[in-house]
Amino acid sequence: MQVRAVLFSAVAAAGLWQAVDRWQLRAVHPPDGPIAPAEPLQTDLEAPAVTTLARWRLTPRARYDITARILSREDYHFDPLSDLIPEDLALGWGPMSDNRVLRALEITQGGRFYFWRPKQRQLPIPRQDVIEHSANTHVIPADAATRRELQRLRVGQVVHLTGFLIDGVRDDGAYIHTSLTRKDTGPSSCEVMLVEQAQVEQADDG
Repeated sequence: MQVRAVLFSAVAAAGLWQAVDRWQLRAVHPPDGPIAPAEPLQTDLEAPAVTTLARWRLTPRARYDITARILSREDYHFDPLSDLIPEDLALGWGPMSDNRVLRALEITQGGRFYFWRPKQRQLPIPRQDVIEHSANTHVIPADAATRRELQRLRVGQVVHLTGFLIDGVRDDGAYIHTSLTRKDTGPSSCEVMLVEQAQVEQADDG
């Protein structure tokens, strides 16, 4: 009887996990138009205070405040950074939060990168506008409550994140560095953000 009860509990837990995963992957469908028009706000720090999170020493480089549409999200459980960064968010603002632009792009994530390409030969907006109005953001939850909020985010939502752009070094020598500009692309262009608060601004399923 005990073995049967344990097996039942395991199956029930697996079913709940799959249901949560399906809910997270279910995109919302906002209306046309730039639904996150504002540029991210970044303020350099004169005397950053180093903090410790588990095995990592984190050095804040700038305070960061961003309201953006979630273009894609990717969870990581087993890669070398997953102990600190459990998920990446591909974020878009300005023209990259507009359905009329996004419908013309194919957006994917993988291997800690965010990828985009036009579905047709011509881009809907200039290439530099795509680069400067979207970013792959490695999000680090500052605490358990913030982690729960980040886990609930879905593609299509507009989310307001506040916290810090950080560099980090783990006790075994592994390290990460954040980008401090929205104008770069390719390796080392990702923002590494210690998120103190995550709040959904818009979640229209219409």
